[in-house]
Amino acid sequence: MTAPVISNPDFRRLWAAQAVSDFGARITRDGLPMMAVMGLAATPGQLGLLGALASGPALIVGLAAGGWVDRARKRRVLIAADLARAAVLALLPLAAWLGLLSMVEVYVAAVMVAAASVLFDIADHAYLPVLIDRDQLTDGNSKIGATESLAEIGGPALAGVLFQWLTAPIAVGVNAVTYLISALFLAGVRKVEPAPDRSGPTPRWTEDVAAGFGAAWAERRVRPLLLMTATNGFFGSFFTALYVIFALRVLHLTPVTLGTTIACGGIGAMAGALFAMPLARRLGVGWAIVLCAAAVAAANLMIPLAPADPRLGMAALIGAQLIGDGFAVAGAVLAGSLRQTILPQAVLGRVAASFQAVGGGGAVLGALTGGLLGATVGPRTALLVAVLGLMIAPLIAAASPLRQVREMPLGADD
Repeated sequence: MTAPVISNPDFRRLWAAQAVSDFGARITRDGLPMMAVMGLAATPGQLGLLGALASGPALIVGLAAGGWVDRARKRRVLIAADLARAAVLALLPLAAWLGLLSMVEVYVAAVMVAAASVLFDIADHAYLPVLIDRDQLTDGNSKIGATESLAEIGGPALAGVLFQWLTAPIAVGVNAVTYLISALFLAGVRKVEPAPDRSGPTPRWTEDVAAGFGAAWAERRVRPLLLMTATNGFFGSFFTALYVIFALRVLHLTPVTLGTTIACGGIGAMAGALFAMPLARRLGVGWAIVLCAAAVAAANLMIPLAPADPRLGMAALIGAQLIGDGFAVAGAVLAGSLRQTILPQAVLGRVAASFQAVGGGGAVLGALTGGLLGATVGPRTALLVAVLGLMIAPLIAAASPLRQVREMPLGADD
């Protein structure tokens, strides 16, 4: 019988590091815009640019870093990413104290922190199979997903408290401490990481990109996951571009009720992390992924169909957040575990980078398209188009070899 993953002390250290890092990431995500508004009187256009700059690194780092991560010791990459984020955020209160803080510094900080966060995620995906057995991956990813959900619930609220009690730059500086704590937990991992294979000449970055995409595309059970990431990245980012304006201007929610609604998504996500494994045992891994993708699309249909009434509209959005986020996280846990189980350890960094690049590139294009479409036909109609687009993912999964996967394979050659 497989030992529970929680009995592994190194996993507990990695889990603790990710928990602290996840809270820091949520505080940064919401805190930098707060600092821009509270301390620098940022305009809506400047906030839009800030959001775009924070999204771009997923594509750029995804294309450039995968091969480097595969040829590096992953724990060192994780620690370096944490220290880089801490250093960047610590410079912002220093700049404010010197009277040098402007939107330029905030833009640069957003890009650098986002880039380090993407690098952390790529290395983390490749590092987890080093610490635990393959048959523990789904359990490990479920626990990590639950922690991320807690951060989604508590992180924005903690950001609000910090920025209300402290000045904005000081609150950002306090946030830097979360990444230092994460680095300390990672430094405590005891398992010796196998030395990466560095024999032969170092490939060009284009060769690494080709290797990552090639490995994902060649494996017939991973290929549909890559295509689903592309379609969901594109159509899902319609919601990123239009959700807030739809909730505030069309449904007439207040900022407080909107924040409460978004927090409900964290509750749903936590439930999804917990029911991923039981769902896979009941339906099989492949059909569970199909169901999760279909449920996400169906749940999001509640958003454009929400009545233009604050109470009824909020109820519809909460339902969409609870159900949609729950099934989205369950599907992500199963899909990520399947990739880690099927593919060789040597290419996991490059494959993770490929997924980051595909999702990030799709998100940038989708946000621009969704914003343009929303301005043309209105947010409600544009969000309905997005829901129709999200229905492509379960069709891809159902028509692919994924539906034949009952259990997590034992290895890359199984």
